[in-house]
Amino acid sequence: MTHVTTHVLDAATGEPARGIGVVLAAASGDSVVAETAGAIIAHGVTDADGRLAIGPDALEPGDYTLTFLTGEYFAARGAPTFYPYVIVTFIVEAETEGSSRHCHVPLLLSPFAYSTYRGS
Repeated sequence: MTHVTTHVLDAATGEPARGIGVVLAAASGDSVVAETAGAIIAHGVTDADGRLAIGPDALEPGDYTLTFLTGEYFAARGAPTFYPYVIVTFIVEAETEGSSRHCHVPLLLSPFAYSTYRGS
């Protein structure tokens, strides 16, 4: 299983948000990935169900970002939006044996609001 997954739902339409570009990158901060802050690790596009598995099978513990290209998504639908990008910063924690656990980062999206949480 890919280490990071996401699921984007368009709250305005009640449909999965298909075709949203997503970029996984290292973030700055007090982490082992700080020296590579901003480095793009992977990118992809949500599928017909609004889902995307992104990145390698494992990530080093540290801070990462998922950038959702929401402006492009809404522009393609002729809808104005306040958020051209949604950037979610999250922590990949080390497990007791030193590996890191799977991260699921869902996004509930509308043109003028969004919500996210740590999924399972």
